[in-house]
Amino acid sequence: MYLIGDIGNTQVKICIFNKNQKLLKKIILKSSLITNKYLHKHLIFLKSKKYNLQNVIFCSVVPKCYNKIRFFLQKKLSTNCTELKELKLDKLIKIKVNKKQIGSDRLSNAISVIDNKNNYIIVDFGTATTFDVIIKNNYLGGIIAPGVNLSLNTLIAKASLIPSLTLTSVNRVLGKNTKSAVKSGFYWGYVGLIDNIIKKIINQTNKKYKIILTGGLSHLFKKAINAKVSINRDLTINGLLKIIYLIKQK
Repeated sequence: MYLIGDIGNTQVKICIFNKNQKLLKKIILKSSLITNKYLHKHLIFLKSKKYNLQNVIFCSVVPKCYNKIRFFLQKKLSTNCTELKELKLDKLIKIKVNKKQIGSDRLSNAISVIDNKNNYIIVDFGTATTFDVIIKNNYLGGIIAPGVNLSLNTLIAKASLIPSLTLTSVNRVLGKNTKSAVKSGFYWGYVGLIDNIIKKIINQTNKKYKIILTGGLSHLFKKAINAKVSINRDLTINGLLKIIYLIKQK
C-alpha cells in the first residue's frame, strides 16, 4: 500500500492507496495541531497488519510538521518516508528555476499534469494563491499572490467594523452594505487578479495553455474567469501518486 501526504500551512492531507491506486482512506489533519499525541490519535490505526505500507511520500511546505510526522512514522510504525524534493525528478520534469525556491506542492501539481504535449497554467487557491507555468515537460516558474481567505481573515481581524463572513460567488459588483461590499471587493478583485495574471503569462510566453484550478476555493471562480478552465482538487495528491508509480516502474 501507498501512503501519500500533502502538508500545507493550514491542513495535512493523508491518503492511503492500494497497489491498484485505489483510494482506501483519506484523513485531514490541522497543521497547527500536529503533535505526537495528535498523530497517535489519528494515525495509530496504520499499525494494523491490514496496512502494509510499502511506499510513503510527502510533499511539504511546513518543515516542522513534516519532521514530526516523519518521526512518528519511523518510531511508531517503523516506516521510512520520503519528501518529494529528496527524489531525483530530472527525468519527470525539467525545472528552469531554483528548485529550492519552489514549494513541493507546486512541483507535485506540475508533475501531475505533465503529458509532454500540452502547456498548463495551474492556479492553486491555498494559503497563498499561486500560479505555475508548465510548457511540455518544463517548469518555467510561477507567481505567488496573497491567499483569498488569508487576506479576508486579516481584514476582518484588523478592521473593527468589518463583520465575520465567508466568501461566496457574487453577481453584483456594487455592495448594498458592508458585508456585500467586502464580498464583492474580494470576489471581483481576485477574478481581476487571476484574469490579468493569466493574460500576462500568455502574452509574455506567446503560448496557448490549458488552465487548471485547484485548492479549496477553486469552485467559486470557475465561471467568473474569462479563460476556459477545469477544476482538479486532488492535483497535488495525484502528482505524488504518479511519482510513486513511475519510480516503481523503474
